[in-house]
Amino acid sequence: MTYMTHLECARCGRTYDADQIMNLCACGGPLLVRYDLKAAAAAARPADLTGRVASLWRYREVLPVRSDDHIITLGEGMTPLLPVRRLGESLGLPNLMLKDEGVNPTGTFKARGAAVAMSRASELGIRKVAMPTNGNAGGAWAAYGARAGVEVTLVMPVDAPAMSVLEAAAVGARAYMVRGQITDAGAIIARSAGAHGWFEAATLKEPYRIEGKKTMGYEIAEQLGWRLPDAILYPTGGGVGIIGIYKAVREMMEMGWLPHDVRMPRLVAVQAAGCAPIVRAFDEGRDASEKWEGAETVAQGIRVPKALGDFLVLEAVRATGGTCVAVPDEDIRWGLQQISRMEGLFICPEGAALVGAARRLREQGWLKPEERVVLLNTGAGIKYPDILRPELPVLEKDATI
Repeated sequence: MTYMTHLECARCGRTYDADQIMNLCACGGPLLVRYDLKAAAAAARPADLTGRVASLWRYREVLPVRSDDHIITLGEGMTPLLPVRRLGESLGLPNLMLKDEGVNPTGTFKARGAAVAMSRASELGIRKVAMPTNGNAGGAWAAYGARAGVEVTLVMPVDAPAMSVLEAAAVGARAYMVRGQITDAGAIIARSAGAHGWFEAATLKEPYRIEGKKTMGYEIAEQLGWRLPDAILYPTGGGVGIIGIYKAVREMMEMGWLPHDVRMPRLVAVQAAGCAPIVRAFDEGRDASEKWEGAETVAQGIRVPKALGDFLVLEAVRATGGTCVAVPDEDIRWGLQQISRMEGLFICPEGAALVGAARRLREQGWLKPEERVVLLNTGAGIKYPDILRPELPVLEKDATI
């Protein structure tokens, strides 16, 4: 069962009934799910997870779906946490690890948020969902919508990754393209939702996507024997993942699932140099970002000129003693080449940005050689067939090599 009690505005603190359909608070702030964590802790301890389903639904007490009958799943979660020793040694970080979200259904971490949010939408009787997307979120929500029997409408930039466009169309989403950025797509959805009876599911415009993504934090702790790494590097666009991991760690601490002497991992928000509004806000000491004009990067999943939850990302980074880093596209391509050739991991460009960020932070001395550092790769490289264009020699049929 779930121990969900209510929704709470992350900006003003106002509370709402969790069983009514909600987007944002009256003040415009995003809503977060709250639980009776004392009751959840009394009902389940870490040892009780042994033998549970190997998916994110193993953390059932702190997920927001009331009835198992409404769970929509494709087997998401419990992704591997892999040592990447050769890469780590080359960067001066021998305890480097990679959490590989590319093995999720639909090939990205977006499956986590889609699974939980679509399950809750189904439970609340929502039958039509609409959202803007840079690609991967749309593909995931379309897939889980098809499984739930919920109509999904998407608007995405014309340069969204071809595989995500194909995925969304293949599973039956009503998909449109816009000559613009994700912010332009979001404006179209907002203007059109009322006329069509769509529930807006844009990033942080509904409370439940973050609950799926927070399970990455629970899994990292469980996979490390209920300890935490020293630092977690996260590719940050809308920022839901880093907000969710911070939420998860705080919940686990309150439930007593972590040792008393455990320290928060330092959270690092990594953005592309061509779209780094949160990094700029961090560097300037501000609590929120300004819209980034002319956003451009090969890592399209983090091309978000203005995130609704930017203030929550900055709070999570500062509260944990973390930092924000902007990585140029050449470092993203370098990182992709390094991890692919050293570890056999063909990851997404957003994940590859973390390799460049780790190199920079190690060179600056911000990361120490003895520290356990987790790179959180958010998707599979095969979803970006155009990111690398190898030119292979072509042989005649009678050739020898």
